[in-house]
Amino acid sequence: MRVAAEPVARTPGDRAGALVAGLLLAAGGGRRLGGRPKALLPFRGRPLVENGIRVLRDGGCATVTVVLGAAADEVRAAADLRAARVVVNADWATGMGSSLRVGLAALPDDASAVVVMLVDMPGVGAAAVARLIAAHRQDGAELAAAAYDGRRGHPVLFAARWWYEASTSARGDAGARAFLTAHQDALRLVECGDIAEDHDIDTPEDLGRLGG
Repeated sequence: MRVAAEPVARTPGDRAGALVAGLLLAAGGGRRLGGRPKALLPFRGRPLVENGIRVLRDGGCATVTVVLGAAADEVRAAADLRAARVVVNADWATGMGSSLRVGLAALPDDASAVVVMLVDMPGVGAAAVARLIAAHRQDGAELAAAAYDGRRGHPVLFAARWWYEASTSARGDAGARAFLTAHQDALRLVECGDIAEDHDIDTPEDLGRLGG
């Protein structure tokens, strides 16, 4: 399904039901990697996008939506995406902001929150996702981000009431950065430095982090 990058208003879910969705942003074309789409980078013998889906599922997300973009047809052919709903951002080249808008618009209406994860962070596992979900379900956090030695990182959890505003503020390649900065007083940092690594895969020098 190809989706336009337009924000859609949502009503907040009930935390008692606590259906938390997962959103994997996997549309990037890997410009600094010589045009290698990040979703197709090899990780443990499989395309990297499969790892992101598994992490969100194992971390407690009831559903997973994947936003593809660059080489979407090749990704569909090479990767096992059966555990996720797939949407394609036709405007992926404009940056992460458009992928966030497409992804948020495609989420289930009954979700109380979403955990947004980037495909190129193989050091983030299910335990970090589970901590964010616990902060939402048990502590009532409506905005939460994994932190590494107190520094904000990824993944990030948004309660449903924030989806529209996060969508409308997402521009270029900054994703939700402006939104999170504007709401830093409401943002809960959930320390994950003991269970995850927040490095991403941006340049050829980073490829070693994917392992053999």
